[in-house]
Amino acid sequence: MTTAPFTHDSPGTPAEEWRRHPGWGTVPLLVTDGDVPCSRLVVVAAHPDDESLGAGGLIAAAHDAGTTPYVVLLTAGEASHPGSPTTTPQTLATRRLAEARKALEILAPGAPLVFLGLPDGRVEQTEAEVTASLVDLIGDGRSTLLVAPWRHDGHPDHEAAGRAAAAAAVRTGARLAEYPIWMWHARSVDEAPWGAMSRVDLDDEAARRKWLAVQSHTSQVEPLSDLPHDEVLLPGHVLAHFDSRVEHFVTGEGGADDALEVLHRADADPWGVDDRWYELRKRRLTLAVLPRPRFRRALEVGCSRGALAHDLAGRCDELVAVDSSPSAVAAARRRLGHLSAVHVTHATVPTDWPEGAFDLVVVSEVGYFLSPIDLDLLAARIEGSLTEDGVVLLCHWRHPVEGWVLDGPEVHERLRTSPLLPPEVARYRDPDVEICVLARSGHWPDPAR
Repeated sequence: MTTAPFTHDSPGTPAEEWRRHPGWGTVPLLVTDGDVPCSRLVVVAAHPDDESLGAGGLIAAAHDAGTTPYVVLLTAGEASHPGSPTTTPQTLATRRLAEARKALEILAPGAPLVFLGLPDGRVEQTEAEVTASLVDLIGDGRSTLLVAPWRHDGHPDHEAAGRAAAAAAVRTGARLAEYPIWMWHARSVDEAPWGAMSRVDLDDEAARRKWLAVQSHTSQVEPLSDLPHDEVLLPGHVLAHFDSRVEHFVTGEGGADDALEVLHRADADPWGVDDRWYELRKRRLTLAVLPRPRFRRALEVGCSRGALAHDLAGRCDELVAVDSSPSAVAAARRRLGHLSAVHVTHATVPTDWPEGAFDLVVVSEVGYFLSPIDLDLLAARIEGSLTEDGVVLLCHWRHPVEGWVLDGPEVHERLRTSPLLPPEVARYRDPDVEICVLARSGHWPDPAR
């Protein structure tokens, strides 16, 4: 979807036209039981006022239902009046932060406001840091509703905030809902993604508090002065879009995280698999702990550019290697193309899973790139395709992994203790790497052979 240019003082699409559209107020409910659908609510705002305009009613409803909302404010909005003759960006930042705190106190008294202090207008330059901050805040997100500006809203900061939240949703397993703001003003009613939208109906109290919160952002809803460049940025015809008993969210586009693809596009060997002693030594250790000299059909989850797959191929009649990065898959195919028994496939595990049974599944340096809920699903996928004499090999870096929920030791602990997988029969660990072998003891090889 292309980004629509806009100006706040243009006529735009009138609020009345939106309300006449058949989709207005009739899309499915985001809340289906009279309560927030998750036990935790995290709302991302690129600027002070975004949270009030786009999700103020949801914040109030969550608070009233006993859920403490967290509002994560990325910037202070200090660039809203760049040519102002009466104020400075620093003064405006102080004022807008005070307005945000006042608005949140109206919506959800006592709720925390987390301020990241990023430069207004340049959120795109710090997207990775925003994602990492959200991941740290959310952790295991299976009970979290993450709400953020829509990725196609038309404002670069809104879109960057939405992309960062979409990546955080993938990494944490949080449910994602995105709120449009400038879409209502800049786009036509037929351009809205009605088929991907959900709604929250507001009671009188939530609607009242939302409107009070919006009006608390006086630097935006009132002019700073009568002088040029101090004009009101949210005039009445724009605010009319948010004076409603319903809030709409985009919920059908899902999370998206291309960090590993970006990494493989930028660097032909991002992990140094052909040069670093850690990588070379780890692969030799991996091959050494395999309990049998040969396997019928093996699966490597997260093959990257195929270095380990190349070594595993010599121990397998057939090997399926998968990765979520198209660039990594292309590199692995170039490396392994001469091996007819190796099949490299683009797949996002655990959502995608190759057909057939495997007597060896290797999960190496990939588990911490999954959310906790996806790691549980991975265990179920392995269990469903592992043969009776199947072996699962886990290999992960033992140091901290920035920007994701899990680290290597946590991945191993979760999979080792999963009731779906065979018990652990062997383990190697040093300061850098841990390798675990899971197998049913009855199928451990006879030492006399």
